Amino acid sequence: MADISPILAAIAECATCKTDRNDLGKVVVEAIHQRLPQAGWTGIYWLEDDELVLGPFVGPPTEHTRIKVGQGVCGTAVAEGRDQVVPDVRERANYLACSTTTRSEIVVLIRAHGKIVGQIDIDSDKVDAFSADDHAFLKMVAGALGSLLDAPPPAPPAK
Repeated sequence: MADISPILAAIAECATCKTDRNDLGKVVVEAIHQRLPQAGWTGIYWLEDDELVLGPFVGPPTEHTRIKVGQGVCGTAVAEGRDQVVPDVRERANYLACSTTTRSEIVVLIRAHGKIVGQIDIDSDKVDAFSADDHAFLKMVAGALGSLLDAPPPAPPAK
C-alpha cells in the first residue's frame, strides 16, 4: 500500500493556511498521482445538488466537467453511496469514456458531516490497475480530506 503520511502532511500544511476545498483538492490529486504510477488521470468531482462538478485534476483535459448523479461510474458511486472499482471499463454499459485508452477506474467517495460531498476519481490505461490496497489507501485519503472539510474554518488571526 502506498504511504499516506506524505499526503497527510501536505494536506495538513495546506489546511493551516487555506480554507478553499479546491486548494486542498489540488494538493490531494497531485500527491495521489505521484504515488500511484498506474494513474493516467486523477481528479476530484464535488457534489453540487444532483451533479458532480469537476474540481482539480492531473492529466489530460476531460469533456466530463459535469456528471449527473446516476450517470457513469462516478454518478453511480453517488447514487449507490459506495465506492466503485472497475477492473475493465469496457465491461460497464454505463461507462462515460474520457479517453479511448482508459481501461480501469476507481471512484472513492469523500464524506463530510456524514454526507457525500465529492469523490476521488482515477483512470488507468491498464486493465485491473487498482488493488484492494490502493482502494484502502484512497479511502484513507478521502477520509482525511473529508475530515478537513468537516472541520470548522480556522479562526481569524487576533488583532
